[in-house]
Amino acid sequence: MATFKEFRNKVKPNWCPGCGDFSVLAAMQRAFANQGLEPEDVVLVSGIGCSGRISGYMNAYGFHGIHGRALPIAQGLKLANRDLTVVAAGGDGDGFAIGLGHTIHAIRRNVDITYIVMDNQVYGLTKGQTSPRSDMGFKTKSTPKGSIEATIAPLEMALTAGAGFVAQAFSSDLKQMTRLIEEGLKHKGFSLINVYSPCVTYNKINTYDWFKEHLTNLEEDAAYDPSNRMAAMQKLMETGGLVTGLIYQNKERKSYEELIPGFKETPLAKQDTKLPKEAFDQLVAEFA
Repeated sequence: MATFKEFRNKVKPNWCPGCGDFSVLAAMQRAFANQGLEPEDVVLVSGIGCSGRISGYMNAYGFHGIHGRALPIAQGLKLANRDLTVVAAGGDGDGFAIGLGHTIHAIRRNVDITYIVMDNQVYGLTKGQTSPRSDMGFKTKSTPKGSIEATIAPLEMALTAGAGFVAQAFSSDLKQMTRLIEEGLKHKGFSLINVYSPCVTYNKINTYDWFKEHLTNLEEDAAYDPSNRMAAMQKLMETGGLVTGLIYQNKERKSYEELIPGFKETPLAKQDTKLPKEAFDQLVAEFA
């Protein structure tokens, strides 16, 4: 059985020292190992941005997609080879701006993949512009007088779209983040895990210390019930989404694969897709 070290490769991450994405990478590696996976069992699909580099730092199958398009690629991979553990990863700009349409539809479609969003509330790779997750009043090069746009609420959005698994982590809490990723991997259906991953270079407001002061850990609330969707929505609205832990899980909802009539247990990637000449000629005759 592989150890987390076997999910490392020799490519050294070039994130800024102190970037929360280092911890996200480490949590993924530990989660894969803890679930008994081998590097050849996993495919990591990423988008564009600082977070998009993560697929190149993992010793597993990797695909570095284009901006906002990690989820269509990940869903296609899973449907073609259901034996793979498929994880998509990206930043808040990747998933909640240009890729928001794909995020919404992936949630409602419910293909059995895990989506990890590294949320730093700023565009870091392009030198610090406002993202959909930036607070109103947030000053950047693109908003020198402060942002006047409302902040998107991705977790509330996910619950509204019918998500079956919604969780949130903080990159400085490696143990909780690893545990939540493991739970997301085990969940049958689409799992959304948003991770507060501070940008130490371009976001001087939402820092590690700021999050430690403002975050509420749901695991410390014995009365909180993550199976209650209405309670989850209420908690998010009360706290402005500043929580960590498992926010909501619906174990009864069937995955997309389970609802496809005749979906074979043998992955499409391993099926014989050669057509007999007679069948090919018949198809051609129908359209010729």
